[in-house]
Amino acid sequence: MCVSRNSAGSAARLFVFLLVSSVLAGCATSGQNAKPKGPDPYFVAMYGPRPEEKFPLAAIDISKVEPRFLRQQVAYPTSEPPGTIIVDTQNRFLYLVQDGGMALRYGIGVGKAGLEFQGEARVGRKAEWPRWTPTSDMVAREPERYRPLAGGIEPGIRNPLGPRALYLYQGNRDTLFRIHGTTEAWSIGKAVSSGCIRLFNPDIIDLYSRVPTDTRVVVLQSEPPMGGPLEAPMSTATGAGQPLPM
Repeated sequence: MCVSRNSAGSAARLFVFLLVSSVLAGCATSGQNAKPKGPDPYFVAMYGPRPEEKFPLAAIDISKVEPRFLRQQVAYPTSEPPGTIIVDTQNRFLYLVQDGGMALRYGIGVGKAGLEFQGEARVGRKAEWPRWTPTSDMVAREPERYRPLAGGIEPGIRNPLGPRALYLYQGNRDTLFRIHGTTEAWSIGKAVSSGCIRLFNPDIIDLYSRVPTDTRVVVLQSEPPMGGPLEAPMSTATGAGQPLPM
């Protein structure tokens, strides 16, 4: 039995159609199963807006933040008792020690003052939406920049201390070392030209809620690097204007 040329051509076209349809269906299926790009929704929610704050906070764009600098529980063996804050300035982490060799880890930005303090202290004072005032040394060193601010900056979105601050003391002496929020979320994980220890605003709110006054704080300056390269120490912050010291 012979097959006509037209019939053979139709069969070939049908085969090609079925083959292309199969490939397209496979692509659609694989696309449906592919993981969405972008930050983990868990962290997106963690750093979402805070409309309930006295000065409502907008969501933080974490799309360009290294995941290691986002708040998370990690294994952290240490001889320090639970409840201790440990600041690892070189690796840009702050740990809140927990039971069982674990800790809550927060990413930090470190300024000049943060790189100059080492040793033990305590949380001598806590403040929600604090005022910020430049020290007399700052005013003397850069009068054109800081003299107009000598009276202080009122609490609010533009205040460089952010929504919360922990003031560190040694005995009854204020060390002028602060752990606080920041108006410059891009600075987390970096060394910056000025300031103490800054956290994402949702992170300082979280830490503030967990620690009472007199919490022990240990600041480390000589921990070995971990987890890949970091910014060079004391880089100048240019992406969002000249930062205010904290």
